[in-house]
Amino acid sequence: MKNENNVTIHDIAKALSISGSTVSRALNNNARISEKTKKAVKDMAKQLGYQPNALASNLRTSCTNTIGVIIPRISRYFFSSAITGIEELAREKGFNVIICQSNDLEERESDCIQTLFASRVDGVISSVALKAENYDHYKTFTSRNIPLVFFDRVVDELETSKVVVDDFKGGFIAAEHLISKGCKRIAHISGPQHLNIYINRLQGFLKAMRKHHIDINEELIIESPLTREDGLRCAKTLLESDNPPDAIFAGNDTTALSIILYAKEKGIKIPEEVAVVGFSNEPFSEFLSPSLTTVEQSGFDVGTKATELLLDIIQNKTGNKQETIVLPVNLIERESSDKK
Repeated sequence: MKNENNVTIHDIAKALSISGSTVSRALNNNARISEKTKKAVKDMAKQLGYQPNALASNLRTSCTNTIGVIIPRISRYFFSSAITGIEELAREKGFNVIICQSNDLEERESDCIQTLFASRVDGVISSVALKAENYDHYKTFTSRNIPLVFFDRVVDELETSKVVVDDFKGGFIAAEHLISKGCKRIAHISGPQHLNIYINRLQGFLKAMRKHHIDINEELIIESPLTREDGLRCAKTLLESDNPPDAIFAGNDTTALSIILYAKEKGIKIPEEVAVVGFSNEPFSEFLSPSLTTVEQSGFDVGTKATELLLDIIQNKTGNKQETIVLPVNLIERESSDKK
């Protein structure tokens, strides 16, 4: 017997004394081939260890049944949840998934794009890198009508579909919650203001403050890359000031974690002296002490919806279009904001 990796339809045809074209039609369930012949061909294919050459077949049809995904960091729960949603639906629909990680770097993101383009993916789902401020590299896809859907961190200047959560409402309900607890001097550690999700969280925060006639102090609004290390820097700046805040709304749970750890180190009581609210509902937020109040967003739902949009474009050949889907958020109240 030949090496199983090299078995072709001609080997099956020779074993059954039929033509290669008959074997090919039988394997593809052609109606012109009898059920008896189909069964004989498939049984022999299994016996010989035949594996179809998916790449060759896909090149003939100009379709690889593969989609690419670019995420900033797989270590973040939101993005790993999004991948789960993407993979489950994609595989259910017969598509494979190639995952690339930008590590929040523009150059690495550009490399990911070239890798996916070279892999002839049928479409791409992406959340842009935190440190990317130029998005021309995405034109590798848009200029060639390769379907592209952004999620979470999106690019408005490119005409593509997008899936986001209601970041504006998230910022609003976080601030309103702190106000309802009697907080008057509320700080916000914002993400980079060239990204819409952090712009919208800040604008929601400001709207709640204005609605309830709470003074907005620009010194209490700090832009940050929202890493754990920078969260400690922001915590030090805010909590060691001459007039520290009585509440902090952090742009993500990682930064909120840094605030809680810093406060503990300095003997600052949470929530009695400073209440804290995060954003995302990372798994660790429930198990902190005190547990973290946070705005919950579903990465799984975002990933699933982005995949639905992409596969609709691929399968129905509708071309890139501008459709924005906004998914809901909700506040998870825990100990870190429970002022008595």
